[in-house]
Amino acid sequence: MIRPRPPFHRTAARMVAFAAATAGALLAVTPPASAAVPAGRYVSLGDSYAAGPLIPSQVDLNCLRSNRNFPSLVAASAGSSSFADVSCSGATTDDILSGGSGELGISVPPQVSAVNSATALVTVQIGGNDIGFSSIMTTCAQDSVNSPLGSPCKNRYTAGGTDQLRARIDATAPKVAAVLRAVHSAAPNARVAVVGYPAILPDSGYGCWPVVPIAYQDVPYLRGVEKALNAMLASTAGANNASYVDTYTPSIGHDSCKSSGTRWVEGLVPQNSAAPFHPNAAGEQGMANAVLAQL
Repeated sequence: MIRPRPPFHRTAARMVAFAAATAGALLAVTPPASAAVPAGRYVSLGDSYAAGPLIPSQVDLNCLRSNRNFPSLVAASAGSSSFADVSCSGATTDDILSGGSGELGISVPPQVSAVNSATALVTVQIGGNDIGFSSIMTTCAQDSVNSPLGSPCKNRYTAGGTDQLRARIDATAPKVAAVLRAVHSAAPNARVAVVGYPAILPDSGYGCWPVVPIAYQDVPYLRGVEKALNAMLASTAGANNASYVDTYTPSIGHDSCKSSGTRWVEGLVPQNSAAPFHPNAAGEQGMANAVLAQL
């Protein structure tokens, strides 16, 4: 069944269009060194953090997928006998299991259909869009304008005594588990790795408003939300016969507040070729290195 994209996907498309007008030069990337990973068929499932929107060269405009994303680097280093990258910007767990549509509105089949009995390795990077990543970042950036020293975003999402974002993370856990079960069913002998998300905001302190327009007191809150999302992915992977790749730890010190030559993740106005609040080429390389090290 093809599902229409929810509103936060359209927000992501607008963010990407904005980034296209502001992105700078592409960071040079050297593929990671070879590693002892499964050399058979490799399939990459996931969302925009895996796809690499606006990182040249874009090989699929509907999914905003780059041939310099971390799956491509892993495949090249591992010497995979065949490689299927079906990661797609805006994807949720439903897109992996049931299909949907890309950023151009073109239908996309279920990502899991790329997995078969010959598959030796599957990486899965998913969950951010299930909790509404794009709308969260857009809303928090807008809220910061009137209260740059306060916590307007935290106040919004914890109003009434319930943390809505933590609740969304809890609700996403069984969806990620369903994805992993489907992958194991399609490829019983494959090694499966769930890939976490790198640091978007600094691992300590209060950020760098207005360069990255997140209010000072909201930075610790959103940092905690991302860490909670990664913790959920790690525990869900462990409970479903999958390994977990920590990309957050190696990305500390490479967040969106760092200089253009140091950061792995861009801010609202990218200085390297990437979508807002998404990994650039160096970030994709960093995630590839983390995957290879884990495997």
